[in-house]
Amino acid sequence: MTVLVLAHFVLALCAAPLMRRVGAAGFAVLALPPAAALVWVLCQWGLAAGGGARVEAWSWIATYHVAVAFRLDALAVVMVLLAGGIGALVLLYCARYFDSGTRRSGAFGGNLLAFAGAMLGLVLADDLMVLYLFWELTTVLSFLLIGYDSERRDSRRAALQALTVTAAGGLAMFVGFLMLGNAAGTYRISRILDAPPAHSAVLSAALVLILVGAFAKSAVWPLSLWLPSAMAAPTPVSAYLHAAAMVKAGVYLVARLGPGFAEAAPWKPLLLTLGTATMLLAGWRALRLHDLKLVLAYGTVSQLGLLTVLVGAGSYGAALAGIAMLLAHGLFKAALFLVIGIVDRAAATRDLRYLSGVGRRLPWVCATAVVAGASMVALPPLFGFVAKEAAFDALLHGGAAHLAVLVCLVAGSALTTAYTLRFLWGAFARKPGLPDTCVRSVTPAFLAPPALLAAACLVLGPGVGWTAGLCEAYAARYPVPAHPYHLALWHGFGTALGLSALAWAAGTVLFVLRSPTAALGRQWAWPAADEVYGRCVLGVERAALKVTGAVQKGSLPAYVATVLSVMLAGLLAVLAIGHPWNGAPAPRAWDSPWQAAVAALTCACALMCLVVRRRMKAAVLAGLTGYGTALLFVVHGAPDLALTQFGVETVATVILVLVLRGLPVHFGETMRNSRRVASWILGLSSGAAVACAVWLAAAARREPPAGAALTEETAHHGLKDVVAAILVDFRAWDTMGESAVLAVAVLGVTSLLYVHRRQGPATATPPTLPGGITAWSLAGPMARTPGRYGQGAPERGWLAAGDTLAPEHRSVVFEVIARLVFHPILILSVYLLLCAENLPGGGFVGGLVAGVALVIRYLAGGRHELATAAPVHPGFFTGIGLTVITGTALAGLVEGTVLHAWTWHGHLPGIGDFHAGTAVLFDLGVYLLVLGAVLDAVRALGSKIDQNTEHAARLALRGEAVP
Repeated sequence: MTVLVLAHFVLALCAAPLMRRVGAAGFAVLALPPAAALVWVLCQWGLAAGGGARVEAWSWIATYHVAVAFRLDALAVVMVLLAGGIGALVLLYCARYFDSGTRRSGAFGGNLLAFAGAMLGLVLADDLMVLYLFWELTTVLSFLLIGYDSERRDSRRAALQALTVTAAGGLAMFVGFLMLGNAAGTYRISRILDAPPAHSAVLSAALVLILVGAFAKSAVWPLSLWLPSAMAAPTPVSAYLHAAAMVKAGVYLVARLGPGFAEAAPWKPLLLTLGTATMLLAGWRALRLHDLKLVLAYGTVSQLGLLTVLVGAGSYGAALAGIAMLLAHGLFKAALFLVIGIVDRAAATRDLRYLSGVGRRLPWVCATAVVAGASMVALPPLFGFVAKEAAFDALLHGGAAHLAVLVCLVAGSALTTAYTLRFLWGAFARKPGLPDTCVRSVTPAFLAPPALLAAACLVLGPGVGWTAGLCEAYAARYPVPAHPYHLALWHGFGTALGLSALAWAAGTVLFVLRSPTAALGRQWAWPAADEVYGRCVLGVERAALKVTGAVQKGSLPAYVATVLSVMLAGLLAVLAIGHPWNGAPAPRAWDSPWQAAVAALTCACALMCLVVRRRMKAAVLAGLTGYGTALLFVVHGAPDLALTQFGVETVATVILVLVLRGLPVHFGETMRNSRRVASWILGLSSGAAVACAVWLAAAARREPPAGAALTEETAHHGLKDVVAAILVDFRAWDTMGESAVLAVAVLGVTSLLYVHRRQGPATATPPTLPGGITAWSLAGPMARTPGRYGQGAPERGWLAAGDTLAPEHRSVVFEVIARLVFHPILILSVYLLLCAENLPGGGFVGGLVAGVALVIRYLAGGRHELATAAPVHPGFFTGIGLTVITGTALAGLVEGTVLHAWTWHGHLPGIGDFHAGTAVLFDLGVYLLVLGAVLDAVRALGSKIDQNTEHAARLALRGEAVP
């Protein structure tokens, strides 16, 4: 089973080069995996019909009892017959449907084959998580197939609509799967059905969520609006996804879980009610449409409602009828969709108002459609008749609760007869006053796939005994009555046959009175599905605009105040209701007077931020509060944390100062005293509440801290730096996640600051304006004074690109210091990286220190100096860092676990004994990632602002207005 599923995806990857080499004939090669699945499942027929099953499974996520498990039983055999058999025929049909030179046929064939593989995996899955994985694969691939002709607006809209509805339903279903698996203690479907969890509110909620996903996939009302719009897809897609495979997934899920949950409170009422409504509403809609594909589309929705009713009724007879109808529907509906493709290709239209006499010109196509249509109407001796008779009989003997459903089923069957006759009449009959349609001839190879499907409908009617054992094996999962119903072509004259005759007669009358029926349908019509979807999208957009306009005022203080108010309210509510301080020890003010002194100075700096009016002073004072926190770490004996805090605060302060260059010197907004006081109260209260919460959280500890065990484990390996060992070894998973978040956050923020591309590496030689003057030497008035600095006595350049700055912006002292300390700081950063085993340091702080070295070069020499010091794009460092981190983690899979650690010991000449491990390599990735993040921030916030200033200077020199 696993090999068959993988074969679909492997060959799908080769579809594009295959099509380029052999053209449309490559579809025949792509049909091999589905054909192999069909042959394989036919070989397993006897095992499944006897009630047996074939199982393959291996552990995937053992902690959560998730396994890659496949199981082939009677229900899975029926679905594989549809997914594999019809999939192979549709791919063969594509070889004639698409011309050899059709653009993107390779991508289409690959997507269609991959969809067949996803559908095969879905119906074989015996684990809820694996089923969900393939479920979402079918969603994504159907989006690509429906939107195949992406240049057409209706194709893009239909694809997005299908993706939105089915993906939203799939997410709801996923939550239901998690709840069901947690309640059952396992995610294996067969085990859940063998021992279903006891009925409870949680189980009921889980089943409702699962049914939402099934309804979305199988287009059950009110989630049926996406299927008719999906007819914008090519006809092979409609024949496979929307007749035989994808839309059956929801019905299959209901049929799979039905034996275990048929008696659960929300299960049967939801399925019977919504299934019946879907059957009637869609069937009534199909009577007034003119596009042949839309007629069949709404017919498909109607019969999906019928299938939902049968597999959800929860009895042996209904299950038997449901699985038989599932097979019959896939055969006749796929054949009819393929016939539409032939008619569309031959007559260049699908509008039944412009088709006339096609049946006389294409008699074999007409015969194929008539046979498939007769099976859909349930005329004997077709297979559809056998399934419909079983459905009537099951509801007749289902008790009084099913009588209303039976009446609706008869009405739905009458509608099926009416729109089927209208379809056949519209596609093939000669219409008075309308000339015969000119059609092209149809090759036998083009007609063969739908003809084979129609022939199967004809053969399986008299030969129903071949499938009876398979259908009965599935139905036996329900309680078997004393005298069970058996599938047969003829059960004699009885009530079921009379109901069938009544449905045929009523449907024929509706067809004969098609004009008044269509007029009545337009008067009593529900809004079109596409119109409903458009209104929903428009309503969501309007609501989003109103909500955004109400809460997004563009005021950062308002946002911060909102966040702090919510946090403060939550903390105060917990403190008022829970009384968490009861039993907590008295807080200890400090361990040493130095802590009190540093804390007092830090608080003083924070309070001074409230009264300053200059932005730069506020930035410096805010930075001092961070340095004060670092000093507290030093006094408390945490050098690692202090070192990291110093690095972070230094980089953050520099970046903040760079941003302030583009803002006014003073705070420009005016604030009333009352508002200022309210802000002070809110800020101080929030700080006090957080401090109280931290103290209470520390005081509430009941278990011994983990620090002692970590210290012992670190010492056991001969290490001393516990913090570094935790970050890159014991809790490396956390560090991986934090590193990825850091990379995404920095890239996202810097990208949002400037919509256009960020400043890339610049050359050390700036462009020259007329007269030999560089643009960025014009930032100040002194640069325009001839002879200001003397002739022939150029100032010595201490930096590679220092002379690109205006003289009044240069500092010789700063340049000399930058030149002297740059390389020692880089060496220090490498030292901090490599010494982290036994001394304070690590990749994070090492990357920050290296970033500080580059920041110094930038502050001393400008953006061209930064480009000279770091000629590599920041994204390179970030990408290499993430690659090293991820590669180190995945390398552990060689030993069976992610992030498995290795160590090496040895002796090198001139160096001596050394000790290295994968933790050091992991830390190197963190070092490069942090360095790339700092460099990206400096380039975006520093270099870009410099570029804007230089541009303004050039405009001023030319006498142009500065924007």
